[in-house]
Amino acid sequence: MKKRLLALFLLAAMMTEVQPVLACTSVIVSGKATKDGRPLIFKHRDSGKLHNMMIVVQGQRYRYLGLVNAEDTTPIDVWGGHNEAGFGIINTAAYNMNGDGGDTDGDGIFIRKALELCATLEDFERLLDTVKKPREVNSNFAVLDANGGCAYYETGNYDYVKFDVNDPNVAPDGYLMRTNFGTTGNHKLDQGVERYCAITDFMAEACKNGNLEHDYLMTHISRYLKHGVTQLDMYDYMPETENDTRYFPFHDYISRYSSASVIMVQGVRPDESPLNTVSWNIIGWPLTTVAVPLVLTPSGKLPALVTDDGTGHSRLNEMGLQLKQRVFSLKSGNVEYYGDLSKLINKQETGILQRILPVEKEVMRRGEEALDGLRKSKSFKSVESYYDWVDAYIVEQYNSLFGVE
Repeated sequence: MKKRLLALFLLAAMMTEVQPVLACTSVIVSGKATKDGRPLIFKHRDSGKLHNMMIVVQGQRYRYLGLVNAEDTTPIDVWGGHNEAGFGIINTAAYNMNGDGGDTDGDGIFIRKALELCATLEDFERLLDTVKKPREVNSNFAVLDANGGCAYYETGNYDYVKFDVNDPNVAPDGYLMRTNFGTTGNHKLDQGVERYCAITDFMAEACKNGNLEHDYLMTHISRYLKHGVTQLDMYDYMPETENDTRYFPFHDYISRYSSASVIMVQGVRPDESPLNTVSWNIIGWPLTTVAVPLVLTPSGKLPALVTDDGTGHSRLNEMGLQLKQRVFSLKSGNVEYYGDLSKLINKQETGILQRILPVEKEVMRRGEEALDGLRKSKSFKSVESYYDWVDAYIVEQYNSLFGVE
C-alpha cells in the first residue's frame, strides 16, 4: 500500500504545474432515461473563486436563479442556473475549442445572456448564431428547456456542434458527459482526461444499476473518490479514526481543493409548469457542504444560507470552508494537493463527509416534500416554509456536529 501511495504522490507532484484551475465535470441526462421523465444537467464546478452563492435576478427578458462568485452580485458572470421559462444552462471550460488561442473570459457572460434571453434550445442556438464573433467562449454548454430539450453545445469563438441527448444515435444510454475538452476540438489540447475517465466509470455503473436519477447523481458524483486513471479509491485507504492523520493527494479526482460548488438543474415534463424547474445546489466545497433544492418563488425568496448573508458571502459556503480547512491542514508546500483523509472519512465513520450525509439526506427528503407540494398545489407556500426550515436546521446541525456557525 505504501508503494502505491508513493507512486500517486509522485504523479501528483509531476502534474502540479500543468493542470487548469477551471477543472469542471458535467453530465446531462435525457428525460427519457429518468424515472420521473425530467431531464437533468449537472455541473461540478472548480474555480479559483471559492466563495459562491445563489442570486435571483430580473434579466432583460426573464427572471433567473443563478450561481455566481460571491463578489459578483451585479452580476457580470453567471456559472449555471435556470430561468422562469424553464430554461437551464451550465458549462465546463473546453480548452481545445479555439486551437492555440487558449482560454477566454466570456463563458460566464454568455451564460448570463442565455438565462436573460432564452426559453428554448432554439432560442439558445439563435443566440449562438447572432452574437458578435468572436464569441470569446470555449465551453461545453449544457442546456435544457421546458419542452424536454436537452443537449450539449461544444462551442468556440466561431463554431459550435450540438449533441442531443434525446437522440439515441448520439446518446444510446440517455446520458452524455464532458470535462475540459470538446470531442470536436483539437485533442492535442485536451484537459480533464483523468476526470473524464472517472465520470465515465461512475456513469456506466449508475446506468447499470438504474441510478440515472437526480437525487443519486446529486449526492454521489462529487463524492466519487476513485481516480479515473490510477483507479485508486480513497475509501480503500481509510484511516482507523479521525486522529489517525493520513495525507492523501487530492489530484485529478472529481473533487479537489479547487472544487467550489455543484449545481444540477432538474427540468420539467412537458405537462408541468416551467416554474417547477429546480436548481439543486451544493454551495461550497462538495465534501463538507450539503445539497439544497431551489426554485424561483414569486417573491424571489431563497434560503438565507445560500445567498448573501450581509457580509458578502453565503453562510453555508463559509461553514463548508471552515470544515475544509480541517482537511487541508498543512501549513506549507503545495497544501492544496494534500488533504488529511482521516478528517474526511475513517473506519469509525466520524469523518466530516460521513457526518454530513445524514444531514443532507434529511434536507433533501424535506425538500422533495416541499417540491411535491408545489407541483400539486401550484402554491409556493410549501417551498418558502421549507427555506425557513433549511436555514434553522443546517445551522443547528453544523453547530452541533462540528462547532461551526
